[in-house]
Amino acid sequence: MRTKIGFIGLGNLGTPIAQNILESGNTLYVYNRTKSKTASLAEKGAIVCDSIIELAKECTIIFSIVADDAALKSICEGENGLVKNLAKSSVHISMSTILPQTATDLALLHQQHQQHYIASPVFGRPEAAVAKKLNFVISGEEKIRKQVEPLLKNAGAVNVWDFGDTISAANTVKLCGNFLIASAIEAMGESIYLAQKSGVDAQKMWSMLSQTLFTAPVYQNYSNIIMQQKYEPAAFTMKLGLKDINLVLQQASSVNQSMPSASLLKKNMEDLLAQGKENIDWSAVSLAVAE
Repeated sequence: MRTKIGFIGLGNLGTPIAQNILESGNTLYVYNRTKSKTASLAEKGAIVCDSIIELAKECTIIFSIVADDAALKSICEGENGLVKNLAKSSVHISMSTILPQTATDLALLHQQHQQHYIASPVFGRPEAAVAKKLNFVISGEEKIRKQVEPLLKNAGAVNVWDFGDTISAANTVKLCGNFLIASAIEAMGESIYLAQKSGVDAQKMWSMLSQTLFTAPVYQNYSNIIMQQKYEPAAFTMKLGLKDINLVLQQASSVNQSMPSASLLKKNMEDLLAQGKENIDWSAVSLAVAE
């Protein structure tokens, strides 16, 4: 039997994830604030909804991946939101990068309406989604986590990493992971500029480093982007990168944790945004110290 699945948020990452779900044999209902972004999925058989209410009335399993905490709250709360319009026992799987406290608040709101909220932020760029090599981290009620895991495999997961019952755990892991990626990007860029200004072939250097000390995909992929300065079109914009670093710093403040590296990243990203570079890829963060 084909399962009716709803999907909200068709950005650079949401679109290939939604396509994976559609191709897995489910009936997919989609909603996006900018309706034109639904066209490619509609051509492949997705059913386009004109409102969140319409989508919620059709589906008891909803995926969402939206830009920030405010956007996620806006699709959940109010008379026109998911919570007021989903049936009891429905499951909302949130893939957005948000504050852990926001996940806690929204999980409680769903619970009050006898619905289930699962935190499942995702690691991977759009090309990883197309290749079905995403890594999802998940937290929330155990029974629902187990129910959701096969759906995440359909969505393009190569792995689903379980962080237990505490709903905020997965979002904390996501913030820590994005902080580490941004820190690595900054360090890669600075190392490239240092090598170049010292008369060393930086391409040759990173060819060696990415095959020896730093073999993880984050180093292999981002070092190539930085070396070639292919910052447009952006897979993940500087504006969104700054949003995530601000979330990291907010979470750090809430638990009284000093994070000087995150503060440096924030400054460099803000400098680039001040230059009108909010839509270049966040891998360009080290341009702020290039000169």
